[in-house]
Amino acid sequence: KEALASVGGSTAQIIGLIVGFFTGLSSGASVIIAQFYGAQDERSVRQSLHTAYAFSTLGSIVISVLGIALTPSMLAWMHTPEEIMADSVLYLRIYFAGILFVFIYNMGSSVLRSIGDSKNPLYYLIICCFINIVLDVVFVVFFHMGVLGVALATFLSQAFSALLVTHKLMKSEGILRLYIRQIRFHGSVMKSQLRIGVPAGIQSVMYSITNVIIQAALNGFGTDTAAAWSVFGKLDAVFWMVSSAFGISITTFVGQNYGARRHDRIRKSTRVCLGIDFLVSAVLVVFLIAARVPLFRLFTSDAEVIRIGTEMLLLITPWYIIFVFIEILSGSLRGIGDVIIPMILTMCGVCLLRILWIVGALRIQPTIPVIIFSYPVTWIITSILFIFYYFYRIKKMKI
Repeated sequence: KEALASVGGSTAQIIGLIVGFFTGLSSGASVIIAQFYGAQDERSVRQSLHTAYAFSTLGSIVISVLGIALTPSMLAWMHTPEEIMADSVLYLRIYFAGILFVFIYNMGSSVLRSIGDSKNPLYYLIICCFINIVLDVVFVVFFHMGVLGVALATFLSQAFSALLVTHKLMKSEGILRLYIRQIRFHGSVMKSQLRIGVPAGIQSVMYSITNVIIQAALNGFGTDTAAAWSVFGKLDAVFWMVSSAFGISITTFVGQNYGARRHDRIRKSTRVCLGIDFLVSAVLVVFLIAARVPLFRLFTSDAEVIRIGTEMLLLITPWYIIFVFIEILSGSLRGIGDVIIPMILTMCGVCLLRILWIVGALRIQPTIPVIIFSYPVTWIITSILFIFYYFYRIKKMKI
């Protein structure tokens, strides 16, 4: 359980914060490319692609240096238990050393999805996952490398996925072809990408910051709780990956139709995407609740960790369906370039309110359920805000 907490506790929250912010930034590139692609503006599409790759490369260098240097301080600030500190530092520093591959894959995949190609990023990720699994077994089971082996497996598999997506773009026959020698910043395109990407990145960071704060609060309950939260995070990620996929799809679809001036399809596609995401989320909720104990036993045999973790899951997962409104409506608004108000709604409804809840809860009743309940409370309030704003925005556009 110490190794489990090292890889998936505080380290996972820090990684989520950094990668989440960059994923938000990359959405700026995907929205701009989708709009230019819809308008059949070939020159702007090419400039956007090469600017996105230049930004990914420069950004990864900065994050790597800062991440490696600040890892001990960040983990200490999150009250990471002393018995897992050394392994947590080791894992996180190796992850930051390979952040270039993470950024390149996320940006390249985002670019491919912006023109409707979601299959190839999926294939590359499947290959990456199998490589990661095989290397995990080889390094941990056969060579007994522990946390170091897990970190190296992640590093190498991510490097391969970055190479695959870059190779695909370099061999593309359409208007979206990457030329290594043409990778550089184009001022006007970069400005447009940052105009959408920065607020989207900040919006993503709002979620991550509150998760970091909650992780820090839960770490105070000891290694059992940190390990339980770590396992729950792995299961929780199943929902977030699926839901965010629908968010990406509606952003791309709305972006292309907005660029092509097919405004009549924006509202209808948002409604359809909401319905699909609701259905899939309901299935995931039922599955996670019904199979919670066997799923936790895949990660640990510690009875106390399983007990704490399954209780966490029962408190949070039924409320996933409420979050669908935030994911889809935010994605739809991003597709038309509206990112400032969604960022403010997220900042107030999720981040600020959740922090206030945690601070107040720890003073009144410092228990795990009270801390966990900050999720459904803030999701409900933020969803209501997004619903009102979405209909206001659509009405203003006369769609």
